[in-house]
Amino acid sequence: MKNKNLMPLTLVFCLFFLWAISSNLLPTMIRQLMKTCELNPFQASFTESAYWLAYFICPIPIAMILKRWGYKTGIVMGLLFAAFGCLLFLPGTAIRKYWFYLTIFFIIATGMCFLETAANPYVTVLGNPSTASKRLTLAQSFNSLGAFISAMFLSKLILSGHQYTRATLPASYPGGWDGLLRDEACAMRPPYITLAVVLIVMALVFICCRLPKIKEHGGKLINIAVLKRSHLRWGVIAQFFYNGGQTAINSLFLVYCCIYVGIDESRATTLFGFYMLAFLLGRWSGSWLLGKFAPHKLLTFYATMCMLLSLVVIIFGGWTGLYAMIGISFFMSIIYPTQFSLALSDLGDDTKSGSAFLVMSIIGNACLPQLSAFVMNAHPAHYHFAYFIPMVCFGFCVLYGLKKYKVVRPN
Repeated sequence: MKNKNLMPLTLVFCLFFLWAISSNLLPTMIRQLMKTCELNPFQASFTESAYWLAYFICPIPIAMILKRWGYKTGIVMGLLFAAFGCLLFLPGTAIRKYWFYLTIFFIIATGMCFLETAANPYVTVLGNPSTASKRLTLAQSFNSLGAFISAMFLSKLILSGHQYTRATLPASYPGGWDGLLRDEACAMRPPYITLAVVLIVMALVFICCRLPKIKEHGGKLINIAVLKRSHLRWGVIAQFFYNGGQTAINSLFLVYCCIYVGIDESRATTLFGFYMLAFLLGRWSGSWLLGKFAPHKLLTFYATMCMLLSLVVIIFGGWTGLYAMIGISFFMSIIYPTQFSLALSDLGDDTKSGSAFLVMSIIGNACLPQLSAFVMNAHPAHYHFAYFIPMVCFGFCVLYGLKKYKVVRPN
């Protein structure tokens, strides 16, 4: 890493941390909104849909903005847009309507989508192309740190530990049932208002700092023809299924613990913290291993382990399945950044277009987890069968690592 790139890369690494805080609060919010808005797991899973739908709608216009005005403009816009969404929790917790919360998450996700569409390719092109996978995985380790902090600490600030129903609520509770719902809603404010302040400060830092400009040589603002490159096209497919599989496990982790294993919220959030710690350790160790092994080979091995551990969840469920999910978290760690960097190989001026399509593939988060939640909610006695869906998803990652990652030059 050249010294002149050290400061811009450090700043961009901070963005990975910030959007991880946002996206990894979603499992906690699913559990919280089940209480605040009186939802079942399937209904609450649409929290993920609202958030990740932005990643399908926004990347192409964002890529156009990046190509015309550069990475810095896109990053600042994303930070401010996400901050605005976080501030909407002030009126949101007073309104206490599920549709309003879904709108908030869509707005926050739009801002974060700016950051992801800009930061991922920026990290890959800011340095030696041969070490792009290692550099992106290192950046993603900051993402994992944010995920760990969300799971282990911020979740405990939001979840009260109360699991009252209308029948079991103590008569002495201030304000009765409506008072409980009001208190649960207000618990969501502090983390998001704090996040809004941090995002605004970061926007000011980026405004004041100079970022190296990446030279490009004209071309279309968005080039759909880039999907003719088979390694990118299959990368988009693999990312679609990986994202859906990962989010199916992440988003339902607390629901799995509290409803199907019978763990209280305090213990469940601690286990969720260890789950994300495994992901963080996987990213850090994976960053080192990518310097020793070919990225596609490591991808194949890690994705295969995810499939095998998903099978353990399907067969055993319960505590055994929970421990297996912590193992899955470790092995999921390098899949996203490795597939991302492999898919962007050899794209040249079309790197931003390729990045936009790869970010769009996150739409897998908006539909596959809901399928898992539907199966889990519809068949509570066989809830662990829902994990067949992420197992199939990881199979596409194995296929990409074995064969479809190869760059085929156009004629």
